[in-house]
Amino acid sequence: MVMPESSERHRTASRRANQPPTRPQLGARVPLKRLLRVASVACGIQFGWALQLSLLTPYIQELGIPHAWSSLIWLCGPLSGLFVQPLVGHMSDRCTSRYGRRRPFIVAGALSIVLAVLIIGHSADLGWLLGDRGDVRPRAIGFFVFGFWILDVANNLTQGPCRALLADLTGKDHRRNRVANAYFSLFMAIGNVFGYATGSFSGWCKILPFTLTSACSVNCANLKSAFLIDVVFIAITTYLSVSAAQEISLDSSGRSSLVVEDGMGQSSHASEAFLWELFHTFRHFSGYIWVILLVTSLTWVAWFPFILFDTDWMGREIYGGKPNEGQNYSSGVRMGAFGLMFNSVVLGITSLLMEKLCRKWGAGFVWGISNIFMALCFLSILVVTYVANNMGYIGHELPPNSIVSAALIIFALLGVPLAITYSIPYAMISSRVESLQLGQGLSAGVLNLAIVIPQVVVSLGSGPWDQLFGGGNSPAFAVAAFAAFASGLIAILALPRSSAQSPRALT
Repeated sequence: MVMPESSERHRTASRRANQPPTRPQLGARVPLKRLLRVASVACGIQFGWALQLSLLTPYIQELGIPHAWSSLIWLCGPLSGLFVQPLVGHMSDRCTSRYGRRRPFIVAGALSIVLAVLIIGHSADLGWLLGDRGDVRPRAIGFFVFGFWILDVANNLTQGPCRALLADLTGKDHRRNRVANAYFSLFMAIGNVFGYATGSFSGWCKILPFTLTSACSVNCANLKSAFLIDVVFIAITTYLSVSAAQEISLDSSGRSSLVVEDGMGQSSHASEAFLWELFHTFRHFSGYIWVILLVTSLTWVAWFPFILFDTDWMGREIYGGKPNEGQNYSSGVRMGAFGLMFNSVVLGITSLLMEKLCRKWGAGFVWGISNIFMALCFLSILVVTYVANNMGYIGHELPPNSIVSAALIIFALLGVPLAITYSIPYAMISSRVESLQLGQGLSAGVLNLAIVIPQVVVSLGSGPWDQLFGGGNSPAFAVAAFAAFASGLIAILALPRSSAQSPRALT
């Protein structure tokens, strides 16, 4: 008997609906334009990071924290990242929200960033309302540290799922995954450019005069205005990213009809304790993964002194100023933010060239060479510091143009290794975890452990070291140069240099 065509179609559709969903090839077919939109959230996140990195170390000293202890404030980030990002990665791998696995965490992180920057920007006003007067403002410091902690937790809450979402959408296509991470790095560069340009401008209090208050002077008002602009950036880029992802929620068994890691449902039971699962994964790491984690740790030992003291170095060692003592320090901080803007431009250009560099020479070799180049840049910072201290202008006049230009060139050149740091480790680790049947969110969290542990060490040691050796930033930069050189050698010698892949079109 011949079945009617409409009935046959109905039965076929019914059988397909009852079959367990399998991993489709959508991850390899997501258009690059959509990946670009998904990665755009990095612009908003990094806008706030740029303000944090360039202005907050000087600002906390203006509130009354001595330079020797200002680095301890940055312990908030590493300590929160030590647990928050792996935990969020684990939770996002198993999230069954109808909005998808990653997007709820990205939105929650963005809202937390908005709350944090509002608290930081208004910390002086809040402290004033509670009775702060004088040069040391303990209540404002309390609000600042609280907002700073929320900001670092929020950044960790957002960035891990963002990276994991890009890995979800690119699937097993390692080349496309590198391109997606390069996009992410590119938008980080764009966010840095806008953030550092905003931080280097000293006239925001005139454009937004309501930010000037009895508790908030010109420098404070400029900081507050910059963070208000950051709120707008976060809102726009978060919308662009989450509206482009088009995730489909997991069902209760951990399956998705969009993109889900192979073996996701079988890798662990829902009742398994998170920390046990996290540390249990270490047993399955190959030597290759351990080398990636080691190089990542040493790389961030090198980067963190620069992240802590870049603009502070410009204000102290180049301009010869001190917080709350004249305008030299503030002028140096703004010039440092200006230099970091050039750094971000170079970072963006390098991000566009990343795929070609890795395809020609291999990701591990490119990473190693860039870290050795980074070591040379940090050594150059020590040389410029020595020359500036022996020119005789400090304490009498502004630095000569030659010294300022040399410092700005170093800042700009450091954009090359920074772009590679933001991209290659994540692409390498995500391409190696598939055989372990780990979720991409948990994998990004594991890599974050290799980042935050050295940050804790540097945060504890850099301020007291610098104070012990005269109150400058040179000891921290010397440690950075040594760590960068060591990580570069390990990457070149221990990470295999993959052969160049034949180019193929990416659409």
